[in-house]
Amino acid sequence: MKQKTALITGITGQDGAYLSKILLSFNYKVYGLTRGASSESLNGLKYLGISDEVTLIPCDLLDISQLIKIIQQTSPTEIYNLAAQSSVSLSFQQPIGTFQFNTLSVFNLLEAIKLIDPSIRFYQASSSEMYGRVNNLPITESSVLHPLSPYAISKAAAHFTCIHYRESYNLHINCGILFNHESFLRQSSFFVKKVIQESISISRGKSKVLKVGNIDVCRDFGYAPKYVEAMYLMLQKDQPADYLICSGKTISLREIIYYIFNQLNIPQHCCQIDSKLYRPAEIENMFGDNTKAKLDLGWKYDLSMYQTLDLLLAEELRNFSL
Repeated sequence: MKQKTALITGITGQDGAYLSKILLSFNYKVYGLTRGASSESLNGLKYLGISDEVTLIPCDLLDISQLIKIIQQTSPTEIYNLAAQSSVSLSFQQPIGTFQFNTLSVFNLLEAIKLIDPSIRFYQASSSEMYGRVNNLPITESSVLHPLSPYAISKAAAHFTCIHYRESYNLHINCGILFNHESFLRQSSFFVKKVIQESISISRGKSKVLKVGNIDVCRDFGYAPKYVEAMYLMLQKDQPADYLICSGKTISLREIIYYIFNQLNIPQHCCQIDSKLYRPAEIENMFGDNTKAKLDLGWKYDLSMYQTLDLLLAEELRNFSL
């Protein structure tokens, strides 16, 4: 059997690293597109011990001529698009840049596939943020989109772009609508990672308080290495579709903080609300229904929120002084 080849954009993020590990375990040849990877940005691949097994290629996803050349050279059987300006907070500060990159990069990838090899299977990283203000919970694949941030708007536009190309040109395009998913490889600017790292600092006497914004909102979140398995499973199906990847449960940000504090014996008054950290618009509560992914893909996920926090805290503690 011919060796499968995967092309991954955004390979330096947590999802790119974990996905690379999965694909390599199935004997894929893995190429990763980067915008100019520094040694620090490759820490995820190094941490998983696979940096020497992934071929990195510099690429500007806004330059379709570069993409065409790379796809012709690598002949991928699967392309996973994980690249995005993914910070919701930053998108309020840089709405135009966020929208341009998150949408035009998808158009370029899909046009390149259509022109070069329509048989290439494509995965698009969509986001639960697209749903925004929802009237009915849990969210399903058919829930109405009501994005509340420039990031969410850009992701919704990219999502519908994928549906258009799938329906108009019969391309094998799958959208994974992932809810919050965390791991040790998560960037420090994301909420759960920030809470765990700064809480450990407080417990070690290196800092005194954790400053946060609105912590009375609720979220559905899970363990990234398990969520990434669903990306691979989607591209193994003969019929492309869209899938919610979530835990199906919800927890407030306050509960997350107090649980971590309790595990580290930190008093609750060390958590301080800072109005400067509030967003202009906020989703009050959201959680999804993962029934379709479990039935169609055979995806298995049974971790509770607290089990996930335990895994994250344990790994952070093991690596905190490194």
